[in-house]
Amino acid sequence: MKLAVYPGSFDPVTNGHKDIIARASRLFDEVIVLVSVNAIKHPSFTTEERVAMLRAVTTEFPNVTVDTDDGLLVDYVKKVGAAAIVKGLRAVSDFEYEFQMALANRKLYDGAETVFLTTTTENMYLSSSVVKQIASFGGDISHFVPENILEDIRKRLVKR
Repeated sequence: MKLAVYPGSFDPVTNGHKDIIARASRLFDEVIVLVSVNAIKHPSFTTEERVAMLRAVTTEFPNVTVDTDDGLLVDYVKKVGAAAIVKGLRAVSDFEYEFQMALANRKLYDGAETVFLTTTTENMYLSSSVVKQIASFGGDISHFVPENILEDIRKRLVKR
């Protein structure tokens, strides 16, 4: 069985994330979407909220589970026995950073390959940061996030 881990902060989950999850779920027998906890970042949503949002948007994918970890990604990958780390790429700038991370991960643990999935053209510009910025000014984010978590995101991000 081929297991993959798709790590990220998912703060908040976007349609771009959901697209990568859907595509990874077709490529691998099992996918763990991993909410990475980064003490340096100051997320808008708690770890528990991000896990809940991801669980809500992945119910249609029976081979996808959601987990969280606050350690090194490669240690988690080893622990669960994953064969691959899935990373989404939007632009060349993403590639440069993700390529560097893939090489570092490989040096730390060569038991898992990093698989890059390029975004669809409609999601090339989409990031959690873009969603947060638009929402903070009361803009319409309905095209950018899954419908079933839209209100949760608006409640947190829209300035009153």
